[in-house]
Amino acid sequence: MNRKTFEWCVRFFSENLAARYTLHFIYKILPLTLFIAYPSLLVYAFFWQRQNIRMLTIVPLGVFIAITIMRYIVNEQRPYERYGKPSVFNKTTKGKSFPSRHTASAFIIAMAFMYESTPLGIAAMVISLLIEISRILSGAHYIHDVVAGMAFSVIAGYVFFFLI
Repeated sequence: MNRKTFEWCVRFFSENLAARYTLHFIYKILPLTLFIAYPSLLVYAFFWQRQNIRMLTIVPLGVFIAITIMRYIVNEQRPYERYGKPSVFNKTTKGKSFPSRHTASAFIIAMAFMYESTPLGIAAMVISLLIEISRILSGAHYIHDVVAGMAFSVIAGYVFFFLI
């Protein structure tokens, strides 16, 4: 995202109340929904798919830790830092933009759901895509931040849930 695109997004969502509310819902509520659904999946697995509980716990935790470490190592500036203008929701976090932890977490949870149930996995993937897009449109991340988070999680999920 270049300066012009960033400024356009901030201006568009600042001037259009319906669009801002929609983006806010996707940006705040959908991650919360997905992150609340994940413990439900763990409870289900604990009682009815006990053999899967270890994978459903360790793989997402491993991805979360790996992404967190990468963010500290790379420590890339966020768009609002680089361009010196507030993001759509006035986010103030400094650095740690690459890769997007929200996106990575959403996609590894979606892969965990896919491992247990294809229909639930597809629904979680759609939610994850919306979360990914919201991170860009809000000015919190660059496109490469969210694509890297998604790619890391999808590859890790595929390898650990479906290949090993």
